[in-house]
Amino acid sequence: MRNLSRAAGLIVCASLSWAAQAKADVVLDWNAIAIQTIGAAVPPRPGPSAILDVAVVHVAIHDAIQAFEGRFEPYVGSIPNATGSPIAAAATAAHDVLVARFPSQTGALDTLLSNYLNNLGLLGDAGVAVGQQAAVGILNLRAGDGSFPSNPQVFVGGTEPGEWRPTPPAFAPMAAPWLGTVVPFTLKDSTQLAASPPPPHLRSGEYARDYDEVKALGSAGSTARTQAQTDLALFYTDNFLALWERTLRGIAAANINNIGDSALLFALANMSAADATITAWVDKKHWNFWRPITAIREGDDDGNPRTAGDPAWLPMIATPPYPEYTSGANNLTGAMTRTLELFFGDKVTFTVTSTPVNKSKTYHRFSDMADDVVNVRIYQGIHFRTADAVARRQGTRAADWAFSHYLRPLN
Repeated sequence: MRNLSRAAGLIVCASLSWAAQAKADVVLDWNAIAIQTIGAAVPPRPGPSAILDVAVVHVAIHDAIQAFEGRFEPYVGSIPNATGSPIAAAATAAHDVLVARFPSQTGALDTLLSNYLNNLGLLGDAGVAVGQQAAVGILNLRAGDGSFPSNPQVFVGGTEPGEWRPTPPAFAPMAAPWLGTVVPFTLKDSTQLAASPPPPHLRSGEYARDYDEVKALGSAGSTARTQAQTDLALFYTDNFLALWERTLRGIAAANINNIGDSALLFALANMSAADATITAWVDKKHWNFWRPITAIREGDDDGNPRTAGDPAWLPMIATPPYPEYTSGANNLTGAMTRTLELFFGDKVTFTVTSTPVNKSKTYHRFSDMADDVVNVRIYQGIHFRTADAVARRQGTRAADWAFSHYLRPLN
């Protein structure tokens, strides 16, 4: 196993007999089950809000395992006198959180858990009760956190130059406009990492440079975009949350052989990614900045003589239904790549797989993937560069905060 660097020192694998046998399987298995469950939700989770579900699942898994290991701080609180199998505890914690958040899938999840425990000879194991306590703890703590309101606000922005408004082809209102008001997992409040500076002024040279770049490289029929840039843009048309959880599973399987360390990685990565996403939604709604498709079509009326409008301009991919500044994909990617860098260092070889194109891409640095995602949203025609760069910094800061303030080593 690679050394997992923490601010205070090294994470040392526990030398418990079950750890070598189980490796990280229970954490990876129930991460995959969580993503499958979320993908089957009816109605689907709006925008990127499913990151909240994943974070809650992995907090519960972490706390269940640390009830046995006692190496890292729990998120909610200690679970005393834990007995039985930590594997049974982790699986049960994940199951119970998913049932609570997706009750219509209770039957399928019950069957999954029963089969999972039975295959490991853990049906009726005492660890089940520990997992139940871990799930109750985080579910109670997150109750009333502002997520998934029953009667959400409808937000359609404005019509003045620079203001976001619903975009073609669906002309849908903002997805999950409430997301910026959700209580964060580790930040002091949702505005802690709010964007500074604001988006470039419409009459500025910076705005004109961002405008011309995405207009040339991000159009549906761009002749300026290279084939390699087009291929990269197509690669990252995958759902970013599913892509990232798939990538985390691959990295953990290759580099971690202890379920406590794996649970720690997934909890910190997903909590920081959730907080980064909440931060993006704070800014999206506050700044209400228009998307390139609107900006370029209205370019002759933005007050900037350096921006030439094109009423027929189309982006390479359909524009998501929420304002531009800052980029949710780059917030999430910044948080994920920074968490991984804090665990392993930047120089790690890993593979990312995209389901839409059925291809894989190998990276040798986490920062290289973060660089690509900044550029990709420009090639796709859905973001200006400033929004991508600021979002990456926000995600990085969210990961730094979570890593230094939560789930720290107890020794």
